[in-house]
Amino acid sequence: MEIPTNTFKQALANNEPQIGLWLGLANGYCAELSANAGFDWLLIDGEHAPNDLRTILAQLQAVATYQAHPIVRPPVGDTALIKQYLDIGVQTLLIPMVDSAEQARELVRATRYPPEGIRGVGSALARASRWNSIPGYLDKADNEICLLVQIETQEGLKHLDEIAAVEGVDGVFLGPADLSASLGHRGNPGHETVQNAIEDAIQRIQQSGKAAGILSADRQLAARYLTLGCTFVAVGVDTSVLMNSLKALASSFKDDGDTAPAVATPPSVY
Repeated sequence: MEIPTNTFKQALANNEPQIGLWLGLANGYCAELSANAGFDWLLIDGEHAPNDLRTILAQLQAVATYQAHPIVRPPVGDTALIKQYLDIGVQTLLIPMVDSAEQARELVRATRYPPEGIRGVGSALARASRWNSIPGYLDKADNEICLLVQIETQEGLKHLDEIAAVEGVDGVFLGPADLSASLGHRGNPGHETVQNAIEDAIQRIQQSGKAAGILSADRQLAARYLTLGCTFVAVGVDTSVLMNSLKALASSFKDDGDTAPAVATPPSVY
């Protein structure tokens, strides 16, 4: 038995655009539906969705036979939590709220076994090693880990060049929702100031030689980010896709013609 190859990490290294979907429904069956749809990657969200270690495990198991690569976002870049995620088989992590190069370096250390890092050695208990059924797992695991750091504050933008330069960081993900709030335009990621900051950040990430990523449910914006050079772009969120479809279905039968016209809203991240 061989260690699973991190195809997502390979794609980033080869500058191959990867289209993803955000998962917030916290359910293995829903995750499998999304994997079957043909996305390149799926983000299992532990920060804003009601996920815990067991629901994340169930989703990893549900999508394991599909080509879609699972990425997991923990609620915080905690060393102990990262250890648990890696042991259940997560190979790609997206860490939120990274504001400094020192923080990024500590995250790299958390994802590597000693002596390069501080990841706890417990492979006999780990799904990641197939419970010690993968020969040489401890020697091979580090090479298949993909670490993505999320920049979503003015402080993070300030230190972006130093963060992107950290060895072991594979990609930098821009969080438009929190970033727009940090820049004084909460709820309006399409604001000119926010978009200028995002476009500048994408260029700086590219100059560092790292992959740039972002989330936008606005199709025009998502396409623009790909044109600007983002390598991994999430183009929707499962909760929003479901809610919008359900509302449209209900209104198609219940609309009596008296509904007020829709008010134009700024482009949405979700």
